[in-house]
Amino acid sequence: MFESAEIGHAIDKDTYDAEVPALREALLEVQYELQQQKRFPVIILINGIEGAGKGETVKLLNEWMDPRLIEVRTFDQQTDEELARPPAWRYWRQLPAKGRMGIFFGNWYSQMLQGRVHGQIKDARLDQAIAGAERLEKMLCDEGALIFKFWFHLSKKQMKARLKALADDPLHSWRISPLDWQQSKTYDKFVHFGERVLRRTSRDYAPWHVIEGVDPHYRGLTVGKILLDGLQSALKQAKVKASGMNPAPLLASVDQKSLLDSLDMTLRLDKDDYEEQLITEQARFSGLMRDKRMRKHALVSVFEGNDAAGKGGAIRRVAAALDPRQYHIVPIAAPSEDERAQSYL
Repeated sequence: MFESAEIGHAIDKDTYDAEVPALREALLEVQYELQQQKRFPVIILINGIEGAGKGETVKLLNEWMDPRLIEVRTFDQQTDEELARPPAWRYWRQLPAKGRMGIFFGNWYSQMLQGRVHGQIKDARLDQAIAGAERLEKMLCDEGALIFKFWFHLSKKQMKARLKALADDPLHSWRISPLDWQQSKTYDKFVHFGERVLRRTSRDYAPWHVIEGVDPHYRGLTVGKILLDGLQSALKQAKVKASGMNPAPLLASVDQKSLLDSLDMTLRLDKDDYEEQLITEQARFSGLMRDKRMRKHALVSVFEGNDAAGKGGAIRRVAAALDPRQYHIVPIAAPSEDERAQSYL
């Protein structure tokens, strides 16, 4: 899920300097319009890898917009008062008023991820926390709140390079916090459970935006434009919908770089190695499908891409590992007129 944030997104300084003034002006205008209308609050959740620019981005937003209308909240260890109440109480009482923006560090996602990574809770408790987050956000959106969720990402290699560069620089080594070192040791677990949480909780009413955090110019412009488009779209609506407000559609990358563009199309595999690996993986797949635990599950595989790119061949190689009674291949074409007249599903 994080591959698109590990491909080297970057914006040169000249482009950044040319675009920022208009973006700042537009953000201020939409912020004042939000404050004037007072129809809904804006909640911005900040999560992700340490050192990926979370704090720097929030500072930038306070610089670009009117900080008097932005409330930055952080949540550390739960107090006795908070422990005596439902989990969402500590967040609920800090929600911004209509017409204002609230930025939440250490939010409900931070709490569940830290708990799972450090073994304080197990998978069952994590799933309960995920379901609770979904219910909370759905309720907030049904009440009209506009939610933005940002995950700032660094690859493991990028994180280690940053820590080494700072540690070797006497003037900037103070920027490394104990949490940076801690997360460098638990990076794989954090990303593993982070992906699980993001997949479960990215919804049309509150989608996740994964931001590559290496280049500050790309990071700042991307976050600013997502906020601007989402706010402009919400403010144009005549009234709050019963189903909640939705942010604007996801933006195209501001540096025009995509994961598909970054694929190495020259990769090759020797025929003998290919045939040996194919047999091994087909045997593994066949065994997994025959496992008695699979009786409680269904598997759907979707093949998409350019014509002649190998979809048909891939389907045949997957099917070769299975009993014909175990699968059904369903070709999907453009919807007919009759299908268009019905609901999507």
